Amino acid sequence: MPELPEVEHVKRGIVPEVEGATINQVEFSKKVVEGKREGRETIIKGLELETFKTFTEGFTIDRIERRSKYILFNICNHDTHRIIISHLGMAGGFFIVNSLDDIADINYRKHWHVIFYLNNGKMLVYSDIRRFGEIRNVPEVEAYPPILEIAPEPFDSSAMEHFLSILSLKKFQRKPIKDVILDHKVVAGCGNIYACEALFRAGIHPARKVESLNFQEQKMLFYYIREVLEEGIRYGGTSVSSYRHADGARGEMQLHLNVYKQTICKVCGHSIQTQVIATRNSHFCPTCQS
Repeated sequence: MPELPEVEHVKRGIVPEVEGATINQVEFSKKVVEGKREGRETIIKGLELETFKTFTEGFTIDRIERRSKYILFNICNHDTHRIIISHLGMAGGFFIVNSLDDIADINYRKHWHVIFYLNNGKMLVYSDIRRFGEIRNVPEVEAYPPILEIAPEPFDSSAMEHFLSILSLKKFQRKPIKDVILDHKVVAGCGNIYACEALFRAGIHPARKVESLNFQEQKMLFYYIREVLEEGIRYGGTSVSSYRHADGARGEMQLHLNVYKQTICKVCGHSIQTQVIATRNSHFCPTCQS
């Protein structure tokens, strides 16, 4: 699943061609149309397809933002303001192209689901190989409560204080630390890859209970969470499976991973082990992490 660094790069890739452009037309794939007809909300959530078009076509994209793993398109048409909210799910992505043939990856080219035709001649294409992603069109961000529950962005000055205050709550004390930092109410945008890497750098075993971490370990862990997310952005995200930038390029963070999907610890030479925590495979070094 694309995490904060990957979503940030998708956002940065589409901003230059999309901000300021007007959406002339929206086209949906057969899978999206069939899903709605059969009572399933495939990709487009919360609105009928024609209603989605009504609140999208003719609107200008004023500003694009990222909030945790969500991309928000602020759009307007005269005095009407809306927000298109998108989550990339497990394998979604946006591409800026002149035609579908310009999407280099055959899987993304084949599995397009929404095309926004822009007045600058470009196509903003949402592709999703597994169709777990979603796109909503709402009048205001408050109309989609899950976003309001997200922790401060990890780079905000208030993020560490928020993190430490959450860890002090009784309901989190008996939970594995890996489980807690995957909760977007605790840390915004930190998924499995970056959680594994941050815990390795902090020397903390992912199964340790929150109550076993002293104050210094908690602060150090947040420092490394922020560090690995910053590195993920700097290296263009992690392309260990299907993730691609808006221009089709791959990220390079996978070249800098220490434990996630690695076999040998680069520090001590011990074999990397895995353990299922919070339904996710946790990768760790049993020697360097305790």
